[in-house]
Amino acid sequence: MKRDYYHSPTPDRIMKLLWKAAGSDSYILQRSTYSDQVKYACLGGVVVATGFMAALAGGYAMYTIFEPNGSVLETETHWPTAIKAIIFGIIWGLIIFNIDRFIVAASGVGDGTEKITWGELGGAIPRLCMGIIIAITISKPVEIRMFKSEIDSALYAEQQELQKTYELNTRENFKERFIPLEAGLTNIENERNKLLARLTDIEAQYADEIRIVRPGPKAAALKTLMESLALKLENFDNERKPEVDRLKNEKLSLEQELSAELSKNQTVAAGLDGLLERIKLAHELAGFWISLFITLLFMAIELTPIFFKMMLTKGPYNYMKDNVRELLLAEQGIEIHYDYYQDKKGQERIKVEHHQAQKLIHEKKQLLVAQQKLNENIIDKWVQKEIDKLDTNLEDYITTSKS
Repeated sequence: MKRDYYHSPTPDRIMKLLWKAAGSDSYILQRSTYSDQVKYACLGGVVVATGFMAALAGGYAMYTIFEPNGSVLETETHWPTAIKAIIFGIIWGLIIFNIDRFIVAASGVGDGTEKITWGELGGAIPRLCMGIIIAITISKPVEIRMFKSEIDSALYAEQQELQKTYELNTRENFKERFIPLEAGLTNIENERNKLLARLTDIEAQYADEIRIVRPGPKAAALKTLMESLALKLENFDNERKPEVDRLKNEKLSLEQELSAELSKNQTVAAGLDGLLERIKLAHELAGFWISLFITLLFMAIELTPIFFKMMLTKGPYNYMKDNVRELLLAEQGIEIHYDYYQDKKGQERIKVEHHQAQKLIHEKKQLLVAQQKLNENIIDKWVQKEIDKLDTNLEDYITTSKS
């Protein structure tokens, strides 16, 4: 806006967008001083930056939660999840941006001085609480992204340990089921080995006897015994074969079941890769103070616009804004009496007078009063007319009334 004593700089498109982000009036700011324009542009920049960081944090948190489980050392991006995370991040960033914009726009200038009084702080408590909650939700995903390498290493070690623990527990659980099968096979094998050892011994004795040129009765007896033991061993194998096959099949089936359970250890270990576990490891690796510092940093960014508004001194923009507000109120016939009275707690209260509404109410009242007077006059005239009829011709009036 050109004046003889001052020329307001022409804002560019970016500055106007930042003004909108700060919830300020672009029309008034274009007619204000450059310092006011810069103040509210910076304020809008903080709101935009917060929304952008919220979008990144929300998208990363979404990806971490819904990313397919696997080894933490696998760095391949899962694009279907990434696309969903990007969409969610944009929506989440816009939500936080809108909330921050509301907080900043709803925050007043305070008492118009650079000092932040206790009264201003008390009035800003709801907005400060909202800002703190938003700052924490933004800081945690960013924190786990900052320490991603350290977290991945620690998480991989935990996954390996979990795999070992799961494998030991699984084998221990299956051990009791293997014992009766192995005991049955061992008993059968021991019995067969006894027969086989006896048969081998007899065969050795028979071999020694037949080395003689003319084998005697002892050799014949040994041969008979050897044939008997061989037949007994064959019968033993035939009789125990179904039981041996059953035990071996049950053992094989149990081994396959054990192998299937052990193959799940990677899936179980991969499940140890959620957002909560990463936040816990981030706190352990970074320590209390570093984690607190990161959270406070985001709190400072998030709460800066609120404190900034309370520290703002009133400038031309604020006075022009108040003037436009009063003009609009006056145009609508609304009058505000500031500090009109004190309530029971000693707080100053305002009185609002709606002159146009009061004028309309007054007109309606007068119209009703006039209508009432007309109705009363009409009734009086009608009564007088009837009286005149009665005085003129009483007989006709009585006859008409009866009929």
